[in-house]
Amino acid sequence: MGRGKIAIRRIDNITSRQVTFSKRRNGLLKKAKELSILCDAEVGLIIFSSTAKLYDFASTSMRSVIERYNKVMEEDHNLMNPMSEVKTNKDNSQRAILLTRLKFLMRQDFLYNTIKR
Repeated sequence: MGRGKIAIRRIDNITSRQVTFSKRRNGLLKKAKELSILCDAEVGLIIFSSTAKLYDFASTSMRSVIERYNKVMEEDHNLMNPMSEVKTNKDNSQRAILLTRLKFLMRQDFLYNTIKR
């Protein structure tokens, strides 16, 4: 026989809330570990309690999981915003034009000073 459904809302009783947090936290950490082992998945889980205590699990290292996450999010952002790449290309083109102008002006100044002497 299965368990009854519970309403998903904040538990008012502080003691009951803490007990539920501890049980569910342990279950969640166990599931994260099982997922990483069974499916060869790279898993990173970070939990902060209401008392600001940290609980975490990482199948490899938390740093590598977070770096991988940030890299994927950045790539997704760039794919979702193609104008950022266009803007970067435009900025690079403008930079190249300005450098060319600067070199030209420096040569002119050099030639002017050479002729003046």
